[in-house]
Amino acid sequence: MNLILLGAPGAGKGTQAREISARRGLVQLSTGEMLRAAVKAGTPVGLKAKDVMARGGLVSDAIVIGIIEDRIAEPDCAKGFILDGFPRTLQQAAALDALLGAKGKRLDAVIELKIDDSALLARVENRAREALAAGGTVRADDNAEALRTRLLAYYRETAPLIGYYFAKGNLRSIDGMADIAAVTRSIEAILAGSAAG
Repeated sequence: MNLILLGAPGAGKGTQAREISARRGLVQLSTGEMLRAAVKAGTPVGLKAKDVMARGGLVSDAIVIGIIEDRIAEPDCAKGFILDGFPRTLQQAAALDALLGAKGKRLDAVIELKIDDSALLARVENRAREALAAGGTVRADDNAEALRTRLLAYYRETAPLIGYYFAKGNLRSIDGMADIAAVTRSIEAILAGSAAG
C-alpha cells in the first residue's frame, strides 16, 4: 500500500505517518531524511545532491525523484510506503506518477488532513508553550510569523495537489482538527476500504 499524506504545515502529517507505519508496517519516507541518507551513503544520486547542497542550492526535483526511486526499491518498502512532505508541487506529482508507473506501482490513497488555519495557529503556539513547560526547546518554526509564511507557500505550491489528486480519484479528505486518535481511526477506515478495493 502506497500513500501520500497531504496537509498544511502543522496539520499532523508526521504524527499520522508514524501511526500508520507502526500499525501497518509501511515505511515513512521523508524527503529530507532520504536526502541525508543518500548523501551519507554516497549513492550516485546522493553525490549529486551533496554537490548541490554544498553550493547552497536547492536540490532539483529530478534528484529528489532519483532518491525516491532508489529508496522505494529497497526491501523494506516491499509492503509499501507513506510519503510525508512530497510531492509539494504539481510538477513533483507528475514526476512521481511517472516514476511509479515505470516501476509498476501506484498510489492507493492520498489522504488530506483538512485543518482550520486559525485553529492551526493556536495548535502551533500551544505546542511551543508545551515544549517550554516541559523544559524542552521550541522548534524555530513554531511561531505565528513562521507559520503564516509556511502557509502562504503551502497554498501557493502544494494546495493545488488537492484538485490534482481529486481528479485522479485518489483523494480522501478527513478532519485533521479532530484529536490524534480520531484522525488515526479515520485514516484506518480509509486504508481498510482501499485494501478491500
